[in-house]
Amino acid sequence: MIRGTATWLAGRDGLPTSARAVFGFYGDTGVFDLQSLRLKRTVDDVTEAMIRTAFEPVEAAIAEEFGRASVTFAYDTKLVLPAQLTLGHLYRTHEDPERRERAEALTRLAIEALLDGDMRDARNDAEFEDFEVDFPVDEDDRARIAEIAQERLQARVESQFDDFDPAVREAYDWAVEVSEAHQDDDEHFRDLYAAAKDGDDDAREAIREEYRDAPFEGVPDALREADLELPYARTQYDRVGVIYDGMCQMYRSGGFDVGNAFARSIVLAIIGAQVWLDDVDDYHADRREGQLTPVTAEYLLAETEAEAHDRVVDLSEAYLDRAKRAATAAGSPLSGIATEYIYRSGTPAVLPGRDE
Repeated sequence: MIRGTATWLAGRDGLPTSARAVFGFYGDTGVFDLQSLRLKRTVDDVTEAMIRTAFEPVEAAIAEEFGRASVTFAYDTKLVLPAQLTLGHLYRTHEDPERRERAEALTRLAIEALLDGDMRDARNDAEFEDFEVDFPVDEDDRARIAEIAQERLQARVESQFDDFDPAVREAYDWAVEVSEAHQDDDEHFRDLYAAAKDGDDDAREAIREEYRDAPFEGVPDALREADLELPYARTQYDRVGVIYDGMCQMYRSGGFDVGNAFARSIVLAIIGAQVWLDDVDDYHADRREGQLTPVTAEYLLAETEAEAHDRVVDLSEAYLDRAKRAATAAGSPLSGIATEYIYRSGTPAVLPGRDE
C-alpha cells in the first residue's frame, strides 16, 4: 500500500477508528504489520479472561452481601491498556511457552494492581458510577459495591506479590508513593486555579512554575532529557506516567527485558491520552469544579481561547508523536497503532476557541 493512500484513508471519518489508526500509523512510519493485528486479538482474549477471573470473587461477595443468587459485575476503565501492550510486546520477543506463562502471570498482577489502584482512587473521590452490576442499586448500594470490589482486588494483589521477587513489589510501591504525593497536592492546585480565575496574576505565575513548567529531580528511567521540556511533563508524569514507569520496572524486576524505548512509548502515550481524551472531554466539568489540568491551565494562561485551543492540540500531539516514534524504535508496532488510535479518538471540537 502506498503511504500517501494510507494517510488519506486515515483521514476518512466514515472508517472505524481502529482501521484509521492502522492506516495512520503506516502512513506516518511506513510500518504495516499484520502480525500486530492478530497479536492484538490474542492479547485481548487473554487479558479479558484475566479480568473475568479477577471479578469472580467480587461477584460472589456482592451476591452474598445483597442476598442474590448471582451477580454480574463490571468496572469501566481504560487503565489496563499499557499492560495489554506490554504483554503483546513480550509475546513478540519470547517464544518459549514457560517465559510466556511467566509474562502472563506478571500481566495478571499488573492488571489487577492497576484496577485496585483505580478503584481506590474512585472510592477516595466518592466516584462510584463506574462500578456496575446487573441489578438496581441506589448510591449507598453502589458505594458498598465499590468497597467490596476494591477490597477483594486488593487482597488478590497482595497474595500475588508473594509469587515474585520482592523487587517487583518495591517497583509498584514506589510508583504508588509518587502518584499519591501528587494527589496530595490537589487542593493546593485547586486553590491556585480559583485564585487565577479571579484575576490573581501571582496565582497564574505559580501555575506556570509549579504545574506547567515544574522541574524534575533527575531524568526518570522511562523518559529522555528532551522529554522533560514538554509542557506539564513533571506533573503529568507524577499524575499518571509514573504508574506505568513502575509497571515496566515490575516486569524488569520479574526477569523481562522491557527496554527504555518501549517504556518511554507507554509513558508518553498514557500522558498524551490523559490530556487528549480525558482532560479535553472533561474540560467544562473540570472548569466548573475548579480542577486544574493541563487543559484548564491553558485556558487560564493563554491570551485567547483560540490560543488555548491550539496549545492543547499542540502539546497533545507532541506527547503522542514522541510515543509513536518510541514504539517504532522499540519494535512495537502494536503500541504505535494504539497511540495512533488514541490520537484518532480525540474530540478537540468540544473545546472553546476552535473556530476563532
